[in-house]
Amino acid sequence: MERINYKDIPHGMFEKLRAVEDFISNSTLDVKLLGTIRLRASQANGCAYCVGMHHRELKHLGESDLRLSSLCVWEDASCFSEKERTVLRFVDALTELNRSPISEVIYTPLLNFFSKEDICYLTLSISQINTWNRLMKTFDFTPGHHKTKK
Repeated sequence: MERINYKDIPHGMFEKLRAVEDFISNSTLDVKLLGTIRLRASQANGCAYCVGMHHRELKHLGESDLRLSSLCVWEDASCFSEKERTVLRFVDALTELNRSPISEVIYTPLLNFFSKEDICYLTLSISQINTWNRLMKTFDFTPGHHKTKK
């Protein structure tokens, strides 16, 4: 049973978070890349609700079973491009924060594929899914109830 359900959430809280989602969605970042970021961070955080939701959304966008099942071991999977690997390295670093700044070894390769504006959007999208993961793990939302948009 959910600890906190939708009716318990302060009015406006999810609406503000969704406004940030809309802001990210209107960026130049590819929708599949955003979905991959969300799924990978959710896997790293162990958020069953968000893993199920983002897996389903990526499947709906035509993502392959091989890539979906390999994302949790992306470092050993050959089905991800160098651009995706660069982003996934950044996702993992920003999701599993330590007390140190993000290293140049992780940041600098992003510049081979993205503008500084895009890197801002990448950072915000990773931060945003980490926020959602923490909310869902605290609220204990039941996985599998999310419906994909048609």
